[in-house]
Amino acid sequence: MMLRIRSRDGLERVSVDTSCTTVGHLKTLIQSQLQIPIHNQTLSTNQNLLLAKSPADLLKLADMADPATPLSSLNLAHGSIVFLAYEGERSIAGPAVSPAGSFGRKMTMDDLIAKQMRVSRQENPHCESVSFDRDSANAFQHYVNETLAFAVKRGGFMYGTVSEEGKVEVDFIYEPPQQGTEEALLLLRDSGEEKAVDAIASGLGMRRVGFIFTQTIAQDKKDYTLSNREILQAAELHAESELKEWVTAVVKLEVNEDGGADVHFEAFQLSDTCVKLFKEGWFETEIGQDVDPKLSIMKKDVVVGVKDVKEVDNDFFLVVVKILDHMGPLTSTFPIENRATQVTMRALKNHLERARSLPFVKRISDFHLMLFLARFLDLNSDVPALAECVLTQTTVAEGYQILIESMASTA
Repeated sequence: MMLRIRSRDGLERVSVDTSCTTVGHLKTLIQSQLQIPIHNQTLSTNQNLLLAKSPADLLKLADMADPATPLSSLNLAHGSIVFLAYEGERSIAGPAVSPAGSFGRKMTMDDLIAKQMRVSRQENPHCESVSFDRDSANAFQHYVNETLAFAVKRGGFMYGTVSEEGKVEVDFIYEPPQQGTEEALLLLRDSGEEKAVDAIASGLGMRRVGFIFTQTIAQDKKDYTLSNREILQAAELHAESELKEWVTAVVKLEVNEDGGADVHFEAFQLSDTCVKLFKEGWFETEIGQDVDPKLSIMKKDVVVGVKDVKEVDNDFFLVVVKILDHMGPLTSTFPIENRATQVTMRALKNHLERARSLPFVKRISDFHLMLFLARFLDLNSDVPALAECVLTQTTVAEGYQILIESMASTA
């Protein structure tokens, strides 16, 4: 049979005969056919092997660590993928070249540019870590879990701060108008609403710092970290941001040891090369139904390892970011915008009544409430004034209190 071996160099094939029955035998074949010494090989059926950063990470993926493990126990069949990490460098025979003319094959300018466009793993992110405000992260995951049941995709823009050391803190998530299916997420962006969001964020000393989206239950059965459509969308938003610490976060269900399902957050940065390729128009943006979702298609050949290819494994574009959590300055109890239930004045009245024992500035220290108020207030004067009160936790001017309470009383 034939096994496919995926490594940092791309996808290669190893022919396996009937005498190959254990992991040790397979390593011997990889040494003879792919020229990688046995002692340098780490194998696994888990794609996370290619995201491992340290020897400790590799040790966690031990399903093929024992050379005596039978291949039959790993459910490997003809065409199965085995993931390979290895130390050191190797030489791979390239394609034969037929010279043209007396001085060799003529190269166009596009050929020369492609030769220079190398795709390799980026070891370190520009963002040292991303920390999620617990309330805002919980409000997002609770909706997609309890209401949407992870059946369709959902997304949002993350807002917060970036420290000089590159640490990102996410303090609220804005969910734009959108349509989600099992495989795709269409953002129906409202420039007027986004202008209000950015005005509130600016008044709070925050800015847009990333994009968060969910993967559906149907996607959980697929063999990829991010699909090619997700890479395209994430690259577009990263490129638009012009923020080198921009974070892409994924929320999905994972089966736990007891057979139940846990909500799981992952965070990445797209590599500098990925963003550059997107900005320069290298990605094929029309993706056919027959294209493997774990591969991004280029319009021209790029160099991966020592091969010229048009198909690039999406994992090459991902740089893992450490996740933390914190309690931020805002609450997240007001109904969230652009969901199935429309936000009304009744919601404002109920919110203010529930929190009536608190100082007024605490009662309005909720981004989603402030965004609702921004529909009726001046973006250039009222919104910044209220945001500054929330930022500094100072008394809200009596005129604004009377205005907001009178709006609530109309419900």
